[in-house]
Amino acid sequence: MLKIIKIITHIIILYSIFLVGNWIQQKLDLLIPGSVIGMIILFLLLLSNLIKVSWIEEGTKFMIRHLTLFFIPVTVGVISYFELFRGRGFLLVVIVILSTLLVMVSSGWISQWIVTRKEINHD
Repeated sequence: MLKIIKIITHIIILYSIFLVGNWIQQKLDLLIPGSVIGMIILFLLLLSNLIKVSWIEEGTKFMIRHLTLFFIPVTVGVISYFELFRGRGFLLVVIVILSTLLVMVSSGWISQWIVTRKEINHD
């Protein structure tokens, strides 16, 4: 029972940061989505140690374990608006595949760079 309360508390913290990001986006009328602003805020809070990783760790693990459930509404939306994809559907598929590959390659390269940098600094 205590673990469930801990997970709920962690998710509330994450959701609060998300809401702050959305609020900033709406008030300043920015082109950047509020969720991205929230991620930047979370990154800065973690970097400055205003929020400790242990304060959100269980909640993030829970969210990542159940990440596939978050794609169900998107899939239903695509199926509902399939007419929009009929004309240029192939082009959209190509764009999605290329952008996914770009993100995977760049993420892998950056993580390898960070690991080698840490190894060099520890020597």
